Amino acid sequence: MNVKTTGILRISLLAFVFAIAAAPAIVAQQSVSPPQATSPVAQPQAAPAVQSAPAVDATIGTTEAARPGKALVVPKDLSPWTMFQSADWLVKSVMIGLAFASVLTWTILVAKSIELLLAKRRVIRDLTDTVEARSLADAQRLSSGRGVLSAFLDAALREARQSAGVSSDQGIRERAASSFAEITRAEARRIRLGMGMLATIGSTSPFVGLFGTVWGIMNSFIGISKAQTTNLAVVAPGIAEALLATAIGLVAAIPAVIIYNHFSRVTKTYLEIVSRASGTAGRLLSRDLDLDRAHGGGTLSRAAE
Repeated sequence: MNVKTTGILRISLLAFVFAIAAAPAIVAQQSVSPPQATSPVAQPQAAPAVQSAPAVDATIGTTEAARPGKALVVPKDLSPWTMFQSADWLVKSVMIGLAFASVLTWTILVAKSIELLLAKRRVIRDLTDTVEARSLADAQRLSSGRGVLSAFLDAALREARQSAGVSSDQGIRERAASSFAEITRAEARRIRLGMGMLATIGSTSPFVGLFGTVWGIMNSFIGISKAQTTNLAVVAPGIAEALLATAIGLVAAIPAVIIYNHFSRVTKTYLEIVSRASGTAGRLLSRDLDLDRAHGGGTLSRAAE
């Protein structure tokens, strides 16, 4: 029994060693050989996987547009009129206000140009006509009676009439100069009427347009959050409408600033001519006072009457 048992154990041990040594070769052979049995089963499973893959286009936002209920409505025409019609009501109000300010600017340009031209011509003509006048009465007779020179002459004659019998010529000249200064200031206020509106439009229009732009861009971002998409076709129209408000603000502001600077130069030239008219009236008054003193008085009072 012991000999047989030992032989059986030896044979079993050799078989186990042989099985261990042959196992790697069998596994390597199975891994190299093509899996013919599994390929017919794998092919039907691969086809549905390919068909269920989402189609991704290279164009931005195509995936979002393909979702149900996410159809994008993009305006085909982005002209200024179309952007104005599709803008928010507040942005529309800003645009309308800026457009009205622009129309007002050009209206002031036309009206003030005509006013300054006529006023300057009238004063220059009166100064030319009265250059040979020797007294206030002669100058008043030669002037047109409507310009600022006529106002100076009337003020001088009025002061001479009211100061009849006063021996101090210096007091008459000072009171007349005070009246001339008041007339000059009134004429400056009259001729500058409307320039304050130009200054207001030129300084505030860009900021009003910027307010409309900020409001429009804020609405665009709100639309982005509601649409849950970053497609540029959804964002661009709203931003373009908002930027249109800034453009209209600049269209209103830039001409207003240029026209204001132009009128500042023109009115300065006109007020210099008004100062010449004031000096002319003052010289004529001084001459009449000297002539009145030379003739023993009474001449200036009769001329004033």
